[in-house]
Amino acid sequence: MRYLSIPIQIVFTFYAFLIFTTVLVLILPFVLAASFFGTIRGGNYIYRLCRIWAKSFLWSIGIFHRNSFEVPHDITKQYVFVFNHISYLDAPLILKAIQNQHIRVLGKAELANIPLFGYIYKRIVVMVQRDNAEHRAKSVVRLKAVLRTGISIMISPEGTFNLTGKPLKDFYDGAFKIAIETQTAIKPILFLDAFDRMSYKSVISLRPGKSRAVYLDEIKVKGLTLNDVPLLKEKVYKIMEEKLIAYNAGWIKP
Repeated sequence: MRYLSIPIQIVFTFYAFLIFTTVLVLILPFVLAASFFGTIRGGNYIYRLCRIWAKSFLWSIGIFHRNSFEVPHDITKQYVFVFNHISYLDAPLILKAIQNQHIRVLGKAELANIPLFGYIYKRIVVMVQRDNAEHRAKSVVRLKAVLRTGISIMISPEGTFNLTGKPLKDFYDGAFKIAIETQTAIKPILFLDAFDRMSYKSVISLRPGKSRAVYLDEIKVKGLTLNDVPLLKEKVYKIMEEKLIAYNAGWIKP
């Protein structure tokens, strides 16, 4: 269902907001309880609760998600996951895409100001203020600390929404520096239908339908140094770009 009339779209968006908020309220007491177990153990519990929220929310608004794997995915390994950032729905889709691994996502600090959602958000996300160099540096330190605990991390190398009409916007260096410095393999994930389900252009663009996440093959960084960051970044960019074109991602303009 690609298009809905404006009145139906408004009603549907309001319904989705109610579902979004209701499920958050229902899991909030459990989030409060989990927070007493510490940053790592408690954070892992909160992620599990948020996955219940994501599953319930997406199912209730008619978005049916599935993961596919171009190669077998080893859930016992640790990764720096990277993904294309194209939609307001990225948060629940990430939670649906990564079901059986502990992760921490690098997220925008300003989202912590959203009532209720922000309370939970700041307990499970490594926050960054991208316009603040000191804050960016601290977030990198925190991400490395997460990796040292055996938990994977997830970063959008585009940094913000891709508004270009191209498969991807330019990548920042951060994810690739962290991967090399910690010698952690990179695992790209493509969200193919997020833009069609809810684009960055309007908060009332939400519509039901399919959602797909595609796991690509891991990209090893063993033996690489920081001098290799530009080449690694270009390699990952080209792989993701070519696959998005091959899968005919909906936001790509001719």
